Amino acid sequence: LTTPPGDVNTVHDFLVAVWGEAATVSDIDRISIETALIELAANVMQHADSDGAGLACEFAIVIDDEAIAITVRDTGEPGDIQLVGAEMPELDAESGRGLALINALVDDVAYSQEGGHNVWRLRRSRVATA
Repeated sequence: LTTPPGDVNTVHDFLVAVWGEAATVSDIDRISIETALIELAANVMQHADSDGAGLACEFAIVIDDEAIAITVRDTGEPGDIQLVGAEMPELDAESGRGLALINALVDDVAYSQEGGHNVWRLRRSRVATA
């Protein structure tokens, strides 16, 4: 994915292709992963591209019998990411739900900077097969 022109719809299209080849993934796992990944992608596009010049994101997904693991690598600006203690904001807040929502949907979230890239790792244990 390169932005522009790519956006969260590109991420959704990627997942549609993945699910087409992963028929055993349950609906709850699909919905959880889709929501978490699209939220993460939206946050990366919004916060890691502060100068509006665009960025590149690489998405990798591994599905096995126990879990779904996703790695997102982007060329955006490094962030000061606080994964621990991310909480939902007040009901009337217009932003700030991203990391809390992602944490609620997956079992593990990790962020690091590697080789000049931001690297996100999400993992969700599979609850059942389709």
